[in-house]
Amino acid sequence: MRNLLTDIPGIAVGHATDFGLGSGATAVLFDEPAVASVVILGGAPGSRDTALLEPEMTQQAVHGFVLSGGSAFGLDAAGGVQAALRAQGRGLRLGPTVIPLVPQAIIFDLNNGGNKDWGVFSPYRDLGYQAALAAAHGAFALGTVGAGTGATTATVKGGLGSASARTSTGHIVAALAVVNAIGTATIGAGRHFWSAPFEQDGEFGGLGWPATFTPADLAPRYKGMRQSAETATTIAIIATDAVLTKGQAKRLAIMANDGLARAVLPAHAPSDGDTVFSAATCTVPLQNGDLTILGHVATQVMARAIARGVYEATALPYPGAQPSWRDRFA
Repeated sequence: MRNLLTDIPGIAVGHATDFGLGSGATAVLFDEPAVASVVILGGAPGSRDTALLEPEMTQQAVHGFVLSGGSAFGLDAAGGVQAALRAQGRGLRLGPTVIPLVPQAIIFDLNNGGNKDWGVFSPYRDLGYQAALAAAHGAFALGTVGAGTGATTATVKGGLGSASARTSTGHIVAALAVVNAIGTATIGAGRHFWSAPFEQDGEFGGLGWPATFTPADLAPRYKGMRQSAETATTIAIIATDAVLTKGQAKRLAIMANDGLARAVLPAHAPSDGDTVFSAATCTVPLQNGDLTILGHVATQVMARAIARGVYEATALPYPGAQPSWRDRFA
């Protein structure tokens, strides 16, 4: 176990990072189509092909997910991932036609200091293509990389994190999160993480919670408090090797959102686009009652992945860029 999404056999992850742009894309690809669903609780989401993930829709499985920066422009990244998969002959076959299904969610990172003067067409299709070609089954980078490159939070630099766990029933549950929250993953102005009770092996500093909570710790801290509101979001994937139906995958995403709400304050705000995809590779049978255990672990794994995304982040290489957690507290 590497404490990553790729601990689930059959899942590959690839990044494309552009520090000049201050943005990037991440592709999560499945060796075999995975049963999938989604829950969107943010008030300002940006997504592509999410309607097909609802349990009542016909298509049961997808070939991957795409996460990227770029706000609405970033939705071009899915086209790049599709191009890479189509060239490999991977996708839904309808006669001679191959259509890769790769739903996507984006974060807003357009005001982070990078050069967004890209001309007529955005670079995100190419970033998606590069991320798909880079996808591998082993370890992958966390922090300021891929879709987490331009991520920020209300207090310190955001980023991309991941975590995994094995349940008491023998299933693996893992999460990957891009933390660009309108709120904060840390408590007040300090170094402690809201996710601290779920931490494993000091994966984000081993600091626990503060000895006491003050009113200032619990006061609102969010982007745009003193200026015009900025859009933001936390987008994530929760996955398991369990055999799930599409409806059960939806329930897993719902419970994983509880982990998001335990890791970020505030969460699911009007200017957030909080979106959690779920996927099941369907290799380990599910027994009666196992879904509750899966959801319990998914809640914790998601909270851990979010904290790791912030903990592993580094500041962007621009004057005045938001400092990272390590800049302030390491």
